[in-house]
Amino acid sequence: MSVLSSFDLSGKTAVVTGAKRGIGRGMAEALAQAGADIVGVSATLAPGSEVEQAVTALGRKFTAYQCDFSDRAAVAAFAAQLEADGIAPDILVNNAGTIKRKPAAEHPDDWWDKVIEVNLSAQFVLSREIGRGMVERGRGKIIFTASLLTFQGGITVPGYAASKGGIGQLTKALANEWAGKGVNVNAIAPGYIATDNTQALQDDPDRSKSILERIPAGRWGTPQDFAGPAVFLASPASDYVNGEILVVDGGWMGR
Repeated sequence: MSVLSSFDLSGKTAVVTGAKRGIGRGMAEALAQAGADIVGVSATLAPGSEVEQAVTALGRKFTAYQCDFSDRAAVAAFAAQLEADGIAPDILVNNAGTIKRKPAAEHPDDWWDKVIEVNLSAQFVLSREIGRGMVERGRGKIIFTASLLTFQGGITVPGYAASKGGIGQLTKALANEWAGKGVNVNAIAPGYIATDNTQALQDDPDRSKSILERIPAGRWGTPQDFAGPAVFLASPASDYVNGEILVVDGGWMGR
């Protein structure tokens, strides 16, 4: 296999959660460019979405599903529906997530519960259900979206930090069990990316300035910055990569 052909995803099917916008959309479009058909999932993804149009324009198949990732029964039902629809994913990108900002002393229980459910518990349930089939077939790729807060504590986002710390450990735990069974489990940790999740930071002149001053690349990241990392971790090029958290942050963690 040549180096370039090892990145080819032709004939593969990728499930991408949180595919409607932001990093998820960027990764879905990149996987389609590499040859994969896409199963897009989000709470409000409707037929004819912008991501669907982008994927089908590349000649790839796009199948849209809606799922409320804060509802564990809905997540299990979605996994069951995939099987009922005859979809056996080769690639799972666990990207759906949420964030709630409030100081820890004022952070309500329902915010904590929702963030942990969406960002961590739902991702375990989906990985378990889809990963089971991958293990049986002896091949598969699972990619989690981690965060800089997999490594750092952040400010006023205790639930988010806890959930993303958990994603780092879940990545390693699943890799330890499944690497020898042909299933690669890894994560991508975005830095400060210009998406809806970081809009409050972008709109705060002081916080935005302090963030940019620490990033050696001197800019906020974009969803397009995840195209290469996603294709790498979804393809045969990463067959000997297991339990890794690939940081895509413009150099933030090096400071």
